[in-house]
Amino acid sequence: MAKKVRQSPKMAGKVRQRRTTAKKNRASFQEVSQSPIERYYHQPGTIPGFLYIPPGSPPPKISLIDYNAVNIIRKEIATPEECAVYLDTRSISWVEVQGLGDEDVLRRLGKVFGLHPLVLEDIVNVAERPKIEEYEAQLVIICRMVVPKGTDQGFHSEQVSLVLGENYLLSVQEEPEYDCLEGVRARICNNKGIIRKRRADYLAYTLLDAIVDGFFPVLERFGDRIEELENEVIENPTQQTLQKIYEVRRELLQLRRYIWPQRDAINSLIRDGNELIRDEVRIYLRDCYDHTIQVIDTIETYRELTSGLMDVYLSAVSNRMNEVMKFLTVMSSIFIPLTFIVGIYGMNFNTEKSPYNMPELNWYWGYFLCLGVMGAIAITMVVIFWRKGWFQNFSKVNSDSNK
Repeated sequence: MAKKVRQSPKMAGKVRQRRTTAKKNRASFQEVSQSPIERYYHQPGTIPGFLYIPPGSPPPKISLIDYNAVNIIRKEIATPEECAVYLDTRSISWVEVQGLGDEDVLRRLGKVFGLHPLVLEDIVNVAERPKIEEYEAQLVIICRMVVPKGTDQGFHSEQVSLVLGENYLLSVQEEPEYDCLEGVRARICNNKGIIRKRRADYLAYTLLDAIVDGFFPVLERFGDRIEELENEVIENPTQQTLQKIYEVRRELLQLRRYIWPQRDAINSLIRDGNELIRDEVRIYLRDCYDHTIQVIDTIETYRELTSGLMDVYLSAVSNRMNEVMKFLTVMSSIFIPLTFIVGIYGMNFNTEKSPYNMPELNWYWGYFLCLGVMGAIAITMVVIFWRKGWFQNFSKVNSDSNK
């Protein structure tokens, strides 16, 4: 039977104080603005190494791919301690962790891999800026992965953390549902390419390359959306069109914030000499760096296009307003002389006092004659305006109003 350990009031007060501090830190970390411009930071006084588990995070799912040029082992791992056997072997071990929903499992995983508390904090506390951190016998790579949504617009984004050792690579993702690394797993399992003949640094490059290439399908979706917006702005600009343009601009800003520091991180892997990254792998990293430049150029081009769409939208709305005003002016010009005639004959005159007081009021066909004169004036003015070309754009105004 387990013994109950009695705590002194002083010790119990310290425990309560630690729990209160942890709760305050956890609450302060949850004060995050959910906006396109992410504000994600520790509140002043937060304990170094504090782990914030995002609400609703799935429990960690650990899997292992251990391989060399001849053999491969792929299996699910039940506990973090099972990974320790594969870390000292000469084969390459890729340990995948998908999900951040269990703090105890993550801390045990940090013990197995000998992770510094600040490394574990960067891994768990997502929305870190992509960066490279060097530690003793380890290289930490924080990057951002984006995956297009199924049939909807937009994209899924999550942080991917890579811890590179001599013979192993630890990758940590926020969730298992969305990623772009399945092609890398298939290449390892099917022994395609040279990945199983290389060391762990080449595996890290392969994952980085897959993550950077994952931006291109997202950008392709943005290209289609911008093309649709161009047609909509020209044909039928509405208030919803303006909202869509702002939406695209905000999402492109997010992508730019993800890829820009990622480019600098990859450049530092090429430039800085780290013994875990061999020279032959640096050559491959140059190609990955070129892909980041291409992504940035495409994002900047799309941002300029969306800025141009704003100007086109304002011009289109102004043109539509001018056409409407032109239409109303023409209609008013037609009815002005008719209103003048009706106004004159609407006055009260007494023809018995003077024959000059509207003798037409007593004509037998005066009503029809007046209507005929007004109709002739209206038709004459319509013909004159038509010959001057004032009606040539009215069909577009009518079609827009019907839409």
